Amino acid sequence: MLKAYKTEILPNPKQALKIRQTLGTCRYLYNLYLASNFEVYETLGSGFFLTAYTFDKYVNHVVKKELSWIDDCGAKARKQALCNAERAFKNFMQGKAFRPKFKKKRQQKVKAYFPKNTKGDWTIWRHKVQIPTIGIVQLKEKGYLPTKAKVRSGTVSYKAGRYYVSVLVELSEIKCEQPQGEGIGIDLGIKELAVMSDGVIKPNVNKTPRVKKLDKKLRREQRRLSKKYEMKKKRGEKTATYSANIERQVVKIQRLYQTLTNIRVDYENKIIAAIVRRKPSFIVLEDLNVRGMMKNRHLSRAIAQQRFSYFRTKLTIKAKELGIEVRLVDRFYPSSKKCSQCGRIKRDLKLRDRIYCCECGLEVDRDLNAAINLRNAPEYKLA
Repeated sequence: MLKAYKTEILPNPKQALKIRQTLGTCRYLYNLYLASNFEVYETLGSGFFLTAYTFDKYVNHVVKKELSWIDDCGAKARKQALCNAERAFKNFMQGKAFRPKFKKKRQQKVKAYFPKNTKGDWTIWRHKVQIPTIGIVQLKEKGYLPTKAKVRSGTVSYKAGRYYVSVLVELSEIKCEQPQGEGIGIDLGIKELAVMSDGVIKPNVNKTPRVKKLDKKLRREQRRLSKKYEMKKKRGEKTATYSANIERQVVKIQRLYQTLTNIRVDYENKIIAAIVRRKPSFIVLEDLNVRGMMKNRHLSRAIAQQRFSYFRTKLTIKAKELGIEVRLVDRFYPSSKKCSQCGRIKRDLKLRDRIYCCECGLEVDRDLNAAINLRNAPEYKLA
């Protein structure tokens, strides 16, 4: 069984510079590959494109002669960046994904890939790790990475002024007892993150005072960044150039974004752990159309903060590890409009109606009624 572990590292200044240079080179090659293929695509049509292998030879024989700093990056990291770009472009040509976008420095979504080439690569100790071409780097969280597991590969990333390492390790299969508990239906929403069929409610973490305070601070720092650009334009500059002052403000905003993300991720992990700890025989979720829900401009921000897709993915992975069946009910199944007691469907149910009232005398919370209907849904597919 393969499992990934991600943790923060504490590189020295020389190692930090090497990591940033590697990530910058990978980002440059990724964008260069996309730009070249877009040109070929517009000129020759959809049947032609440059493969990562062909473009890597072009980089080694042509680009490196003009840009010698590309050679400072490891060959495997460069090749993996081109393979990622090729996969994104192929998905676009086959209609599986939208047109791939260029990587931006501020978004910091680039990762440097390092395979295990020699015996000493990716050696893990309790407090440090051996990264290929980077060297031995200190770990911030000691004892988290497994020291005796076999490491396949790893990546290094940089975000909001911090450095992270992610390793893919090979673990032995864990035999779990077959869950014997009752099934659970989970209704995800905005008012409450999750309402379960047995009445357990997990509140929305975005409504807590801490998150609201950080969100307010984030908007304030974003206004300060916008004013810095405006002041540069007022001083006569045609375009607001990037400066050290702006860079500090950008990092401050990125750290606030990262703090909010960490709070939400930690909350999701605790909820998922509490669900699987009960060892239900199955878990039922609704196959939500998140992309369609995001088109509602009044609710799009609240929906994005709830991270429905991430919650479903994490819950599915954790449940499969423990042998729990995860069921997905069709998005058009009337879980909210159907009475969980008599089965009558209430067609005129409005979004503002938080209490479901049926002619059979049932009065129940709308989300709880939906969770019960999801648990008892006759048709479903396995996640």
